[in-house]
Amino acid sequence: MSSFTGPLAELWPTVGPGLLRPPGRCLPVPPATDRTAWTPPDPAGHRADRAAPDAGHRSDGAAPDAGHRPDGAALDATTVRELRARAEAELGTPWPVPLASGYARYFRDGDRDGYEQVVWARHERVARAAVVAAVTLDERWLDEVADGVTLWCEQSSWCWPAHDDTFERYGAVVPTVAEPYLDLGAGEVAADLAWIDHLLGAPLDERVPGVRARIRWEVERRVLGPFERRRDWQWLGDVHNWNPWIHGNVLVAALQLVDPGERREALVRLAIEGIDRFVAALPPDGAIDEGYGYWWNGAGRLLEALDVLAYASDGALTAGAIPVLRETVAFPHRMHLGGPWYVNFADCSARPSGDQPWQQLHREARRAGDPAALAHAAAHRRPGEPVAHESDGLGRLLRALTDPAWLAASTTPPAPATGNPAGLAGESWLAREVWFPSTQVLIARATAGSAAGLTLAVKGGHNDENHNHNDVGSFLVALNGVPVLVDPGRPTYTAQTFGPRRYELWMMGSSWHNVPEIRGVAQAAGRACRARDVVRSYRELVLDLADAYPGAGVRTWRRTARLDRDTVTVTDQWELEPGDDRPTRIHLVLAGAVRVGDGTAEVRAPDGAGLLRLSWSPPVPCATSVRELDDPLLSTVWGDRLTRLEIDVSGLGPIGTLDLTVKEPE
Repeated sequence: MSSFTGPLAELWPTVGPGLLRPPGRCLPVPPATDRTAWTPPDPAGHRADRAAPDAGHRSDGAAPDAGHRPDGAALDATTVRELRARAEAELGTPWPVPLASGYARYFRDGDRDGYEQVVWARHERVARAAVVAAVTLDERWLDEVADGVTLWCEQSSWCWPAHDDTFERYGAVVPTVAEPYLDLGAGEVAADLAWIDHLLGAPLDERVPGVRARIRWEVERRVLGPFERRRDWQWLGDVHNWNPWIHGNVLVAALQLVDPGERREALVRLAIEGIDRFVAALPPDGAIDEGYGYWWNGAGRLLEALDVLAYASDGALTAGAIPVLRETVAFPHRMHLGGPWYVNFADCSARPSGDQPWQQLHREARRAGDPAALAHAAAHRRPGEPVAHESDGLGRLLRALTDPAWLAASTTPPAPATGNPAGLAGESWLAREVWFPSTQVLIARATAGSAAGLTLAVKGGHNDENHNHNDVGSFLVALNGVPVLVDPGRPTYTAQTFGPRRYELWMMGSSWHNVPEIRGVAQAAGRACRARDVVRSYRELVLDLADAYPGAGVRTWRRTARLDRDTVTVTDQWELEPGDDRPTRIHLVLAGAVRVGDGTAEVRAPDGAGLLRLSWSPPVPCATSVRELDDPLLSTVWGDRLTRLEIDVSGLGPIGTLDLTVKEPE
């Protein structure tokens, strides 16, 4: 692959001799030998005076020297206590062991989740042990870390089976150890080993001589060597969230585990070049077409990598001058509906796990100077709760524990707004309107700064987006911050999820999205299946869906979605080729208890958010279909079922109009 010049290359000097800090001083976390930083909290949880919100950050964007926390504050007592309790409960018990039979399942029956759950359980156990070892420097915890490290070094592959090309190339259902595959999983292990080497290097040398040499040998063999030699990795040219996630982990490993000199500099240059491709691909509005859930492991990973580079170069490699980075910092709060709910187009959950690495967004919001993003992140720093979790990953956990501004950030959770049990009053980051021209997503709400009332989200785009659903023209409606007209979201991934039969999955195809099914034809996949003639005006989006239905005889299908005070209106106007009697129905997917009447439906929203009334004119017939949910990634969000309204507009003929109104009952 040819070299690439993007915004970073244009802004930064070439990485050469003397630009980078040496191993041991190159990562923005103090090592465990710095007892000022790793002072264990006293039993009462007291710590020294907190730093001001910007403490520990230089005006040029680089972190302070050696990663020390300038206030000398003790670690967060709650976080350390809970990590240690979980670590002690498993000390001496068998480690999670990824098995060949688990690896083979992906190729045999498509199951990938079982193997990946074992992999993540091992990551989390090592992370817990590493933090407790750093706090205590106790030999038993150093041994626990060394056990986890050695198990990784003895594991046949760090790759996740869903990504490995071993079957395609060799017909194997177990790893081909002579040709390691560099994917997300391999990058994660390499970075964790680098963080451990940085954090606990000296104590491990004393307690377990030789283990650090083994770390270097395995990371070189499995990650750094393949990264350098094989330049046809699909994530190099096909830019999506793999790009910054893998490059960021390779960067951490190269900085810490390779001796200073020409090779280390060359690896860092390669990582920067790869990251530069992702930066160049970001649209000016900062939108992520993979959706909110993938921001954390896409754009969020990019920002982390840039933060590491700024620190490792003493500020010489600082990206604060690139405007799109500030825009992408704002993406999470712009997609927020209220409370735990988010706009979830693409492979995302409408109610994602609460264990997002909010400290990372908080740090980047400070760097970008974005008060709305800062407030959104700080709202998740609840007094008395841990500052981070091992599920975030070791690097993110260490950053959170040693970030004085995040430790100091706390908010008093605001009282719920009247009639708004799910969305919080005082969510100041909620704009009245958000528009992303790159993805053609409009979000409009009744009142800025509050989730109360109705929120409309509608998208155009095309059906070849990253983590795409066939959903051109789909829309969501939330009541008091809780989705009622919904996108089902993502299921547990299997081999089918990213295979040729992806759109046979009911939650991926258009039939379970809020779009029409025209003459029995669902939307097709592909970039040509896109919205056309898209016009956005204040809290309104107009678009033509015809190109998303090749073969259905659609001349035009013009959809207008608008929020006007306390009412959402969606008007569909169509012109079809004559002479086809197959049924045409407009589908609406609803969460909550549904009751249907003549030309109307009432929905009791989830989370006690209230009652929503739908009506359509003319009052054509409507049927319902119920989808029972047995996948936990769906049922934990929506409960045991979703209901689909099927408004039959066939009787209105090849040229017609349907007006849908959504509002709270009087």
